[in-house]
Amino acid sequence: MDLLNIKTFGALKKAGYRTRSIKDELRSNLVDALRNGQRTFEGIIGFENTVIPDIETAILSRHNILLLGLRGQAKTRIARLMTGLLDEYIPYVEGSEIYDDPFHPISWFARTRLQEMGDDTPVAWLHRQERYTEKLATPDVTVADLIGDVDPIKAATLKLPYSDERVIHFGLIPRSHRGIFVINELPDLQARIQVALFNILQESDIQIRGFKLRLPLDVQFMFTANPEDYTNRGSIVTPLKDRIESQILTHYPKTIEISRKITGQEALLTDGQLKSVQVHDLLKDLVEQIAFEARNSEYIDKKSGVSARLTISAYENLVSAAERRLLLNNEKNTTARISDLFGVLLAITGKIELVYEGEQEGPAKVAHILIGKAIKSLLPAYLPDPEKSRKNKRRNPYAEIVDWFGHENKLSLSQDLSDKEYARQLRLVPGLKELVKEFQPKADEKTRLLLMELALHALAEHSMLSKHYLENGYEFKDMFNSLFNTAIDDEDNFNEDNINL
Repeated sequence: MDLLNIKTFGALKKAGYRTRSIKDELRSNLVDALRNGQRTFEGIIGFENTVIPDIETAILSRHNILLLGLRGQAKTRIARLMTGLLDEYIPYVEGSEIYDDPFHPISWFARTRLQEMGDDTPVAWLHRQERYTEKLATPDVTVADLIGDVDPIKAATLKLPYSDERVIHFGLIPRSHRGIFVINELPDLQARIQVALFNILQESDIQIRGFKLRLPLDVQFMFTANPEDYTNRGSIVTPLKDRIESQILTHYPKTIEISRKITGQEALLTDGQLKSVQVHDLLKDLVEQIAFEARNSEYIDKKSGVSARLTISAYENLVSAAERRLLLNNEKNTTARISDLFGVLLAITGKIELVYEGEQEGPAKVAHILIGKAIKSLLPAYLPDPEKSRKNKRRNPYAEIVDWFGHENKLSLSQDLSDKEYARQLRLVPGLKELVKEFQPKADEKTRLLLMELALHALAEHSMLSKHYLENGYEFKDMFNSLFNTAIDDEDNFNEDNINL
């Protein structure tokens, strides 16, 4: 029998339907999923052996959960995926604003309806997606928002005294009865509001303006918090933390491979971008490495964290920068370049929290530093380390390249160069093509061009060339001559968009 066709309480009982508390429901469905080898929390990458087993343990223990971690660690995403462990539909007394279980009614409306109508009481069905409620904790949240308040208009309309429970306007938590209720950024909630949650979590009653109403709510609570919030904006009061049975620590991706999977899953690219812009694995790794460098940078506040949203936005910008160049040059397809990382600056500067030293440098310069460090970190996987090569007494594969720049030659790589002009410019540098061909003999032509550009950036990062940041690209010069030709008299015009590292 299709349960959704059941419209009365009597028919529901006749069908043998049995209700469960939400914690028992989550536990039972998780047990079935684990036994059947089904994957829980689909789409959460990198937590398979750490966070997810902890969450599953907490659910099996029927605990309320606190997810504790820095920003951009999928805490809210995990909470929203909890609905996947709920029954697809559950019955409730039709018309009940808190979705009363017909077998265990708790509101005045449902109790009265069942007393008056008995087995003829109409029932409706609630989908699991409607059983999720989320609230961002902000300083202006009130007890009335979360728990409820006396509604004077309702009292006047129904001609009821304030002592009658029917005049109560229920808040978000009672309306989440038989569902999942999430409070994001819990420490931002004022201490007096946190105290109001004590009884709901432990004694299952609510107190509203003199009411002490026994209302055994059936709610799965989930809370999220950032450890930095404990000192910056507030704290979780100890008695409330004591009532949250399981605290689970989240973390950032531990490897480039995991980080790339997350970015690939979350980046929003159009079909046109996917078809027209090719991105080499080197550039994909560079985008991820920027975040890894940022999390270890002395210029960035480690307590604040570097969100995974940085790499997602950065990758989207990288592809869009290449697409913009393609459109300007009326080309049908193109390959992303290192110079396209200029577009990535937009994603970096707005997503890093600088410490004092970083503020002194400025966000744009810090972003360039991070890109440079990422290039240095990934170079050995493709080409020789310039520092080690310089010390090689037998042969330095970069010598011919550096010598060419030493004869007052320079090379400008604008962000908007057509593919044809980009290739022509790189081939002007003697020894550059031969270097790539020697160490990456199987690389195709597009990859060779990318590695040729990589070599120039690497030499600059190792102080063997000078790299100047132009308005829309880079200019490479000899390091020694550049030191003496720096336009000191232009110091008044110096800004973050013209950095010479």
